[in-house]
Amino acid sequence: MESSELVDRLKKTATEIRKDVIRSLASAGSGHLGGSLGLADVFTVLYFHQLRHKPDYPDWPDRDRLVLSIGHVAPLLYASLAHSGYFPKEELLTLRKLGSRLQGHPGRDHGLPGIELSAGSLGQGLSVAVGMAIAAKLDGKSLKVYAVLGDGELQEGAVWEAAMSAAHHKLGNLLAIVDRNKVQIDGKVSQVMEIEPLTDKWKAFGWHVIECDGNDIQSLLSSFAEAEKIKQKPVVIIAHTKMGKGVKAIEDDYRWHGKAPGEKEVNYFISLLLNT
Repeated sequence: MESSELVDRLKKTATEIRKDVIRSLASAGSGHLGGSLGLADVFTVLYFHQLRHKPDYPDWPDRDRLVLSIGHVAPLLYASLAHSGYFPKEELLTLRKLGSRLQGHPGRDHGLPGIELSAGSLGQGLSVAVGMAIAAKLDGKSLKVYAVLGDGELQEGAVWEAAMSAAHHKLGNLLAIVDRNKVQIDGKVSQVMEIEPLTDKWKAFGWHVIECDGNDIQSLLSSFAEAEKIKQKPVVIIAHTKMGKGVKAIEDDYRWHGKAPGEKEVNYFISLLLNT
């Protein structure tokens, strides 16, 4: 059990990150709000507790790698990087604007520090993470590779080829995180293309599986601590989240998968965050 001080600090950071996600999307007038809010607790624990990284030395060779496979939640990645100190928070308001380093999907060629993968086409990130993890083993590095996937993305066959490869190579330095919010752009995952029994699938592919409440800081901390003990096989954390978490008016509403708040909604949405 982690200290209450740590949990409280991470909760406050997650709220601040959510506020900046809302503001940046409103400024852009477009973008993906639902998933960004839903994963905010996961990214807060990653960037402010779990990852070995140096914002003032973003290309540190021994850094942990975070591969964002679901590139449409780039607003959350950008806010997490800014709050970590990779670049000024004021730049978040340039999201999706002409000439900005913060485009709708992250790109390594945009000049923004902290980006490991140019993402957008779903189903690719785990394969890249497997390659990074194999390379780290060959180089004798102790770094860890984290891959963040969407549950709708698991409908892509390439994901399962990568999963099979990771288990074959006994990649104990690879940890996948599935954003299990049960909705995707077209509606409920169960209606578009059912992926259950999800835990059994990952186990059958040779992974150690951990399930947790992805919107509960303590649950996430405990899950990452458990994952650290697994050395001989890859680990997947199935993080059960709510799309739009923190803004009750839009929680679990797939219509907010790729929708930005209007100017009149910003203060209302932030007020809902502060009352959770």
